[in-house]
Amino acid sequence: MVKLTAAATAAIPRTIIFALTLVYGLAGLFQRDPWKNEDAIGFGVMWNMHHGNIQDWLIPHLSGRSLSLGAPLPYWLGTISMELFGQLIGLANAARLYSAFCFFTAALAIWYATYLLGRRNEVQPMALALGGQPKSKNYGMTLADGALLIFLACVGLAQHAHETTPMMAQLMGISILLYGIVRGLDRPRQGGLWAGLGIAILLLSSNLILSLLLILSTALCGTLCKIKLRIHWLFGSISFTCLGFVIWPLLWYCFNLNQDVRNSAIESWINWPTMQAIPSIHSLSFLSVNFWLYAWPVWPLAAISLLHWVRQKQSGLWRAPHLLIPLSLFLGGLLYTIFRSQANEHDLVILIPPLSILAAFSLPVLKRGLISFIDWLAMFSFTAIGLCIWIIWLAKITGFPESTANNVARYLPGFQGQFNWVTFIVAIIITGLWGSVVRWRTSRAPKEIWRCLIISASGTTLMWVLLMTLWLPTINYAKTYRFVAERLEKATPKNNNACIDTSNLGLAQLASFDYFTSLPLRDDPSCPLMLTHSQSEARVYADLNKKKVSLLWEDRRASDRDERLRLYQVSPE
Repeated sequence: MVKLTAAATAAIPRTIIFALTLVYGLAGLFQRDPWKNEDAIGFGVMWNMHHGNIQDWLIPHLSGRSLSLGAPLPYWLGTISMELFGQLIGLANAARLYSAFCFFTAALAIWYATYLLGRRNEVQPMALALGGQPKSKNYGMTLADGALLIFLACVGLAQHAHETTPMMAQLMGISILLYGIVRGLDRPRQGGLWAGLGIAILLLSSNLILSLLLILSTALCGTLCKIKLRIHWLFGSISFTCLGFVIWPLLWYCFNLNQDVRNSAIESWINWPTMQAIPSIHSLSFLSVNFWLYAWPVWPLAAISLLHWVRQKQSGLWRAPHLLIPLSLFLGGLLYTIFRSQANEHDLVILIPPLSILAAFSLPVLKRGLISFIDWLAMFSFTAIGLCIWIIWLAKITGFPESTANNVARYLPGFQGQFNWVTFIVAIIITGLWGSVVRWRTSRAPKEIWRCLIISASGTTLMWVLLMTLWLPTINYAKTYRFVAERLEKATPKNNNACIDTSNLGLAQLASFDYFTSLPLRDDPSCPLMLTHSQSEARVYADLNKKKVSLLWEDRRASDRDERLRLYQVSPE
């Protein structure tokens, strides 16, 4: 147990935490193109559904390519958003509202799960001799605010939380599952329905392996937890889980999809992305290098929380809900990542909600020296990053400093920086607010246990908002296929009957060219034109099919020196 006064658990003003979450979640969603790679792929599937038929809705795929890209729920949500808001704000902007919906739902679920855990008797501070200890409700709110700030402060979450990828639905699903398990401790029926909904979302947005691992993790924490989940919780969770499992196959049956299409969907549902039977060396190597920065400052706070509470003398405290529930789901997500054949940063998104909840319970036990270290590290790091963003933006607009402007021109040839009053004013305001936060933190010695998170969460928000205002045109120019797609369309021979074979094109490229052009793209070797990024593949194709290929066009994105896109004329030998 810990000693705390009521003053140390004063809640953050609701206006501040709501504004911080809202700004973070909405910045970077609008006025940009789909970005390479996963963002473009996710949007491409939604774009195809928006313009397609019922089979396009039932089997998520890109236009011109029949390969199923996994479970449909993320694409359904994005396409529905396009149908509702596309005419008002544009289809690409509307699709990204799906990401905002998933992010805000996840944030809300994390807050409430932590709040409920923070009110439990086993985590309450020690009663003081003269009174003055915090009330359980206030203590729970403070810990919930802390979990939300930790979630917002996660360095690696910023870009990926604003992309149209299935991982956003998975983030929402695991967060709702966490809430459902915690809610089930005191309200079994309600908690069971929420947990079942979370599992159903995971089933319809990920592969079956991830869903199974998290179901097993839920069963593990339900078995080992000091507070047992009741039978009513089990019935509620099973009902929604079964619904999530059968609804997609039921739709195949209702709309009479042929067996080959069903088999393709089943295979992708089981094994998309590709999994291995043993831990992947590539994924282990990726985790060992990237996890520590991606999940900063979440992982050190979670480790401190785990070490402190396990060392307590009370018998069986390691089985307390505030430790076992988030830890079990974290381990399930970690196992999934390790068995991925090639893990990437998007896979780490599902690890953050359980870690954020676990990390929140480190706040009452942090030492003053560690709090100061986290504060000063965050303050200096984000101030330096913000200063660099301003300097480089100034160089792009004015040409001064000259060396910085030359470096930008060298890495992004053809880019022309333009001054925008709206983004400039927004950037000035957010920078001024950052200065106010730093001044508040350094000019006084606040006692609240969440004080070490304000700088980190505000700094992450500052960095992301500055990038999405001052740097948005630059980043968009570097990560979009718009300009190379426009040049491709001009270079393509004007023949209405000439389709373009895209069999050797990557998913992100195919999705982008389908969106930015009106060219007839499809995976068909009989097409008289072929678009590829591999010269060797074009030669192999020609040799195997006894064809002759002639290069018509070659180009690349300005920011990518390795990728070469080539358009070939295909003719008999």
